[in-house]
Amino acid sequence: MGLFGSSGVRGIVNKEFTPELAADIGMAVGGSAKCAAIGNDSRTSGPMIEAAVCSGMMAAGCEVFVAGLVTTPTLAEAARTMNCGVMITASHNPPSYGGIKLWNPDGSGFGVAQSKAVEKLVGAKKFKLATWDKVGRRHPLPEAVDNHIHRILAGVGTAKLKVVVDCANGPASTITPIVLQRMGCKAITINSNPDGHFPGRSPEPSDENLSDLKHAVVAMKADIGIAHDGDADRMVAVDDKGVFFGGDQLLALFAKRYAKKRLVVTVDASMAIDDYVDAKIIRTRVGDVFVSEEVKKAKAEFGGEPSGTWIFPDQTYCPDGILAAARLCEMVSKSRLSETRKKIPSYPILRSAVSFDAKDKASVLKRLEKGMGSIDCDELLTLDGFRLQFEDGWALVRPSGTEPKIRFLAEARNEPRAKEIMGMVSRKVKEALK
Repeated sequence: MGLFGSSGVRGIVNKEFTPELAADIGMAVGGSAKCAAIGNDSRTSGPMIEAAVCSGMMAAGCEVFVAGLVTTPTLAEAARTMNCGVMITASHNPPSYGGIKLWNPDGSGFGVAQSKAVEKLVGAKKFKLATWDKVGRRHPLPEAVDNHIHRILAGVGTAKLKVVVDCANGPASTITPIVLQRMGCKAITINSNPDGHFPGRSPEPSDENLSDLKHAVVAMKADIGIAHDGDADRMVAVDDKGVFFGGDQLLALFAKRYAKKRLVVTVDASMAIDDYVDAKIIRTRVGDVFVSEEVKKAKAEFGGEPSGTWIFPDQTYCPDGILAAARLCEMVSKSRLSETRKKIPSYPILRSAVSFDAKDKASVLKRLEKGMGSIDCDELLTLDGFRLQFEDGWALVRPSGTEPKIRFLAEARNEPRAKEIMGMVSRKVKEALK
């Protein structure tokens, strides 16, 4: 039934994503869990969906521990002492979206096999429910944020910086500024009032969405700016000159620092990683679940993807934007980010996306496969979408795991060649969507 995408279940609230679906997922998960932690981000639908999931889980006999408004990595941390964790979030998606993401005690998201098991139960609507005297109970979990703060601080040093933190009107406001302050930073916040309408900016921390943060860093003469998405599993930065520092550059920086032997990145990561990092590079499907799975399998020291997802397995297999912010500030306290940038290779990379009717996904993918196969390239990889490898560049075309969109990008050693590759790919994508 295709319920789970690359990062949990997501959809427009009360259309694709309803309280009934949430309750069904709760009953499916609760049937095999004795206890679970649950939390929600700042979206308007959060309390509604939380209530539905809790009802479903308790009906299955699960004891539910409610953390309330928390970040995704905070919820994953709370799940360490449970059988699983349930986060009510749509991460970086628009305000109209809601979602659910499921977590294992080690911080990894539910893998493919686990997700398919839940899908099967929800599709068949065959749930193992408890008798009236064995239904689960609801318990408060007020210590979730403090426990997460303590774990992060135990794994970082000090940093005496002036930092501007853009909390994206999400639950990051309850933790990131506190962590940085306790490290020794002066933390100044913007968009720190939790609001599911996201009045400050779109919840996706892209370059174009962070103009206020960039201006604030320059105006306040800050050392660095930190930005999260709606649930703070992602983190990107702005350097001391007010220039966006995220994506492949931040991936390269973290990889250089933390990956000594093995590194896991997604198929959309820049070829600059190959030039900058000495560790063995393992590429996997886009999505933090696949990155964390591969990090565990390969015993890698670090995993990440250009979207702003960073996994530090010495702490957790959950992408933790707050931990990433703390570790980046620790690094910046020793070397200014604008200076560090100069050491990282940077090649022209072009990105685009087009929407399509989700009902036509199968036929669109068939036409895409035919179109990509007709392009003359050195190698066509189909690990996740279609990656076309050329001697002097590459391109990737893949359907989004969270939205009805086809995303495509091209990178090359020089801009004219990147544009040439992008043009070839773009034409084939548009033909496939006719």
